[in-house]
Amino acid sequence: MTPGIFKEVGLDLLNLFYPTTCCGCGEALLKGEENLCLSCIASLPRTNFHDMEENSIETRFYGKVKMKYATSFLHFEKKAITQVLLHEIKYDKKKELGRMLGRFFGEELKNSRFNDIDIIIPVPLHPNKLKARGYNQSEWIAMGMSESMGKPMVTDALIRKTETNTQTKKNAFDRWENVDGIFHVALPEKVKGLHALIIDDVVTTGSTIEACAAELLKTEGTIVSAAALAAAE
Repeated sequence: MTPGIFKEVGLDLLNLFYPTTCCGCGEALLKGEENLCLSCIASLPRTNFHDMEENSIETRFYGKVKMKYATSFLHFEKKAITQVLLHEIKYDKKKELGRMLGRFFGEELKNSRFNDIDIIIPVPLHPNKLKARGYNQSEWIAMGMSESMGKPMVTDALIRKTETNTQTKKNAFDRWENVDGIFHVALPEKVKGLHALIIDDVVTTGSTIEACAAELLKTEGTIVSAAALAAAE
Protein backbone atom coordinates (compact mmCIF):
# COMPACT_ATOMS: atom_id res chain seq x y z
CA MET A 1 0.00 0.00 0.00
CA THR A 2 1.10 3.56 -0.71
CA PRO A 3 1.45 6.06 2.18
CA GLY A 4 -1.67 7.86 0.92
CA ILE A 5 -3.77 4.71 1.21
CA PHE A 6 -2.44 4.05 4.73
CA LYS A 7 -3.42 7.59 5.72
CA GLU A 8 -6.91 7.20 4.25
CA VAL A 9 -7.46 3.87 6.02
CA GLY A 10 -6.25 5.45 9.27
CA LEU A 11 -8.68 8.34 8.92
CA ASP A 12 -11.54 5.95 8.16
CA LEU A 13 -10.77 3.96 11.32
CA LEU A 14 -10.53 7.15 13.37
CA ASN A 15 -13.93 8.30 12.10
CA LEU A 16 -15.37 4.88 12.84
CA PHE A 17 -14.49 5.05 16.54
CA TYR A 18 -14.50 8.85 16.97
CA PRO A 19 -16.90 10.16 14.32
CA THR A 20 -17.03 13.84 13.43
CA THR A 21 -20.53 15.08 14.12
CA CYS A 22 -22.80 17.54 12.35
CA CYS A 23 -22.89 21.00 13.96
CA GLY A 24 -26.62 21.18 13.28
CA CYS A 25 -28.12 17.86 14.38
CA GLY A 26 -25.23 16.12 16.14
CA GLU A 27 -25.36 13.04 13.91
CA ALA A 28 -22.14 11.49 12.57
CA LEU A 29 -20.98 13.06 9.32
CA LEU A 30 -20.60 10.81 6.30
CA LYS A 31 -17.49 10.72 4.17
CA GLY A 32 -17.29 13.92 2.14
CA GLU A 33 -19.51 15.91 4.51
CA GLU A 34 -17.98 18.86 6.36
CA ASN A 35 -19.38 20.67 9.43
CA LEU A 36 -22.99 20.05 8.36
CA CYS A 37 -24.72 16.95 7.03
CA LEU A 38 -26.57 17.19 3.73
CA SER A 39 -29.90 16.99 5.52
CA CYS A 40 -29.14 20.04 7.68
CA ILE A 41 -27.80 21.98 4.68
CA ALA A 42 -31.05 21.27 2.81
CA SER A 43 -33.13 22.40 5.80
CA LEU A 44 -31.38 25.74 6.36
CA PRO A 45 -34.12 28.42 6.63
CA ARG A 46 -32.92 30.66 3.80
CA THR A 47 -34.58 34.07 3.49
CA ASN A 48 -33.92 34.73 -0.23
CA PHE A 49 -34.00 38.44 0.70
CA HIS A 50 -31.21 39.11 -1.80
CA ASP A 51 -33.82 38.81 -4.55
CA MET A 52 -36.36 41.04 -2.76
CA GLU A 53 -36.17 44.82 -2.84
CA GLU A 54 -37.54 46.51 0.28
CA ASN A 55 -37.23 43.29 2.26
CA SER A 56 -37.52 43.40 6.05
CA ILE A 57 -33.77 43.93 6.49
CA GLU A 58 -33.59 46.89 4.10
CA THR A 59 -36.59 48.57 5.71
CA ARG A 60 -34.85 48.51 9.14
CA PHE A 61 -32.43 51.13 7.86
CA TYR A 62 -35.00 53.46 6.29
CA GLY A 63 -34.63 56.98 7.66
CA LYS A 64 -31.51 56.00 9.61
CA VAL A 65 -28.64 55.52 7.18
CA LYS A 66 -28.30 55.47 3.39
CA MET A 67 -28.07 51.75 2.61
CA LYS A 68 -28.10 50.62 -1.03
CA TYR A 69 -28.98 46.97 -0.38
CA ALA A 70 -29.42 44.82 2.71
CA THR A 71 -30.10 41.13 3.24
CA SER A 72 -29.62 38.13 5.48
CA PHE A 73 -28.93 34.51 4.59
CA LEU A 74 -31.01 32.73 7.25
CA HIS A 75 -34.08 33.34 9.38
CA PHE A 76 -33.35 33.23 13.12
CA GLU A 77 -35.60 31.39 15.54
CA LYS A 78 -34.76 30.54 19.14
CA LYS A 79 -33.90 26.88 19.77
CA ALA A 80 -33.88 26.21 16.01
CA ILE A 81 -30.95 25.32 13.75
CA THR A 82 -29.85 28.91 13.04
CA GLN A 83 -29.40 29.68 16.73
CA VAL A 84 -27.47 26.43 17.16
CA LEU A 85 -25.12 27.28 14.29
CA LEU A 86 -24.54 30.85 15.44
CA HIS A 87 -23.66 29.58 18.92
CA GLU A 88 -21.24 27.05 17.43
CA ILE A 89 -19.53 29.75 15.37
CA LYS A 90 -19.37 32.44 18.05
CA TYR A 91 -18.74 30.50 21.25
CA ASP A 92 -17.55 26.99 20.32
CA LYS A 93 -14.70 28.06 18.04
CA LYS A 94 -16.29 26.60 14.90
CA LYS A 95 -14.65 29.19 12.65
CA GLU A 96 -14.70 26.91 9.62
CA LEU A 97 -18.46 26.50 9.97
CA GLY A 98 -18.79 30.29 9.64
CA ARG A 99 -16.53 30.23 6.61
CA MET A 100 -18.55 27.45 4.98
CA LEU A 101 -21.88 29.20 5.56
CA GLY A 102 -20.26 32.38 4.24
CA ARG A 103 -19.38 30.53 1.03
CA PHE A 104 -23.00 29.35 0.68
CA PHE A 105 -24.21 32.91 1.26
CA GLY A 106 -21.73 34.34 -1.21
CA GLU A 107 -22.83 31.88 -3.90
CA GLU A 108 -26.33 33.31 -3.63
CA LEU A 109 -25.22 36.95 -3.64
CA LYS A 110 -22.84 36.73 -6.60
CA ASN A 111 -25.78 35.98 -8.89
CA SER A 112 -27.88 38.87 -7.58
CA ARG A 113 -27.91 42.66 -7.44
CA PHE A 114 -25.24 42.41 -4.70
CA ASN A 115 -22.64 41.46 -7.30
CA ASP A 116 -21.87 45.14 -7.94
CA ILE A 117 -20.10 45.52 -4.58
CA ASP A 118 -16.36 46.23 -4.65
CA ILE A 119 -15.15 45.16 -1.20
CA ILE A 120 -16.34 43.15 1.80
CA ILE A 121 -15.89 44.57 5.33
CA PRO A 122 -16.69 42.43 8.40
CA VAL A 123 -17.94 44.25 11.51
CA PRO A 124 -14.74 44.66 13.56
CA LEU A 125 -14.22 43.53 17.14
CA HIS A 126 -12.42 45.62 19.74
CA PRO A 127 -8.83 44.33 20.20
CA ASN A 128 -9.59 43.25 23.78
CA LYS A 129 -12.56 41.12 22.71
CA LEU A 130 -10.62 39.77 19.73
CA LYS A 131 -7.80 38.70 22.06
CA ALA A 132 -10.22 37.04 24.49
CA ARG A 133 -12.20 35.17 21.80
CA GLY A 134 -9.24 34.48 19.54
CA TYR A 135 -11.05 35.35 16.30
CA ASN A 136 -13.77 37.55 14.81
CA GLN A 137 -16.73 35.38 13.77
CA SER A 138 -17.94 38.01 11.28
CA GLU A 139 -14.52 37.97 9.63
CA TRP A 140 -14.71 34.20 9.08
CA ILE A 141 -18.18 34.54 7.56
CA ALA A 142 -16.87 37.37 5.36
CA MET A 143 -13.86 35.23 4.40
CA GLY A 144 -16.15 32.56 2.95
CA MET A 145 -18.23 35.18 1.14
CA SER A 146 -15.08 36.74 -0.31
CA GLU A 147 -13.99 33.36 -1.65
CA SER A 148 -17.26 32.56 -3.39
CA MET A 149 -18.03 36.09 -4.62
CA GLY A 150 -14.50 36.82 -5.81
CA LYS A 151 -14.49 40.17 -3.97
CA PRO A 152 -11.62 41.30 -1.69
CA MET A 153 -12.13 41.37 2.08
CA VAL A 154 -10.79 44.47 3.86
CA THR A 155 -10.24 44.15 7.61
CA ASP A 156 -8.08 47.15 8.51
CA ALA A 157 -10.00 50.10 7.04
CA LEU A 158 -12.78 50.13 9.66
CA ILE A 159 -11.85 49.69 13.33
CA ARG A 160 -13.75 49.50 16.61
CA LYS A 161 -12.22 52.12 18.87
CA THR A 162 -14.43 51.56 21.94
CA GLU A 163 -15.18 48.32 23.77
CA THR A 164 -18.88 47.78 24.42
CA ASN A 165 -21.10 45.46 26.41
CA THR A 166 -23.07 42.67 24.76
CA GLN A 167 -26.16 43.73 22.79
CA THR A 168 -28.17 40.60 23.55
CA LYS A 169 -30.57 41.90 26.23
CA LYS A 170 -30.74 45.55 25.19
CA ASN A 171 -33.76 47.28 23.68
CA ALA A 172 -33.56 49.17 20.38
CA PHE A 173 -32.56 52.52 21.89
CA ASP A 174 -29.98 50.98 24.21
CA ARG A 175 -28.50 49.00 21.31
CA TRP A 176 -27.99 52.19 19.30
CA GLU A 177 -26.60 54.08 22.30
CA ASN A 178 -24.21 51.18 22.92
CA VAL A 179 -22.62 51.44 19.44
CA ASP A 180 -23.00 55.14 18.62
CA GLY A 181 -19.60 56.54 17.65
CA ILE A 182 -17.59 53.40 18.46
CA PHE A 183 -16.29 52.79 14.91
CA HIS A 184 -13.68 54.73 12.98
CA VAL A 185 -12.40 54.63 9.39
CA ALA A 186 -8.65 54.29 9.93
CA LEU A 187 -7.71 53.93 6.26
CA PRO A 188 -10.17 55.97 4.16
CA GLU A 189 -8.11 55.39 1.01
CA LYS A 190 -9.17 51.73 1.11
CA VAL A 191 -12.89 52.56 0.92
CA LYS A 192 -12.98 55.88 -0.96
CA GLY A 193 -15.27 55.71 -3.97
CA LEU A 194 -16.07 52.03 -3.45
CA HIS A 195 -19.22 50.03 -2.74
CA ALA A 196 -18.60 48.27 0.58
CA LEU A 197 -20.63 45.29 1.82
CA ILE A 198 -20.73 45.21 5.65
CA ILE A 199 -20.92 41.70 7.13
CA ASP A 200 -22.30 40.78 10.57
CA ASP A 201 -23.23 37.44 12.09
CA VAL A 202 -26.76 38.37 13.14
CA VAL A 203 -28.94 41.46 12.73
CA THR A 204 -31.75 42.39 15.13
CA THR A 205 -32.42 46.13 15.12
CA GLY A 206 -29.46 46.74 12.79
CA SER A 207 -27.81 49.23 15.15
CA THR A 208 -24.30 47.78 14.82
CA ILE A 209 -24.40 47.73 11.02
CA GLU A 210 -25.97 51.20 11.05
CA ALA A 211 -23.08 52.56 13.14
CA CYS A 212 -20.53 50.97 10.77
CA ALA A 213 -22.32 52.36 7.72
CA ALA A 214 -22.55 55.86 9.20
CA GLU A 215 -18.77 55.96 9.60
CA LEU A 216 -18.00 54.51 6.16
CA LEU A 217 -20.32 57.01 4.49
CA LYS A 218 -18.19 59.87 5.84
CA THR A 219 -15.56 58.87 3.26
CA GLU A 220 -15.99 60.57 -0.11
CA GLY A 221 -17.83 58.53 -2.73
CA THR A 222 -18.34 55.46 -0.55
CA ILE A 223 -21.54 53.43 -0.94
CA VAL A 224 -22.63 50.84 1.61
CA SER A 225 -24.74 47.69 1.63
CA ALA A 226 -25.14 45.11 4.38
CA ALA A 227 -25.47 41.35 4.74
CA ALA A 228 -25.92 39.32 7.90
CA LEU A 229 -25.70 35.56 8.21
CA ALA A 230 -28.97 35.55 10.15
CA ALA A 231 -31.80 37.94 10.97
CA ALA A 232 -34.11 37.97 13.97
CA GLU A 233 -37.57 39.10 12.97
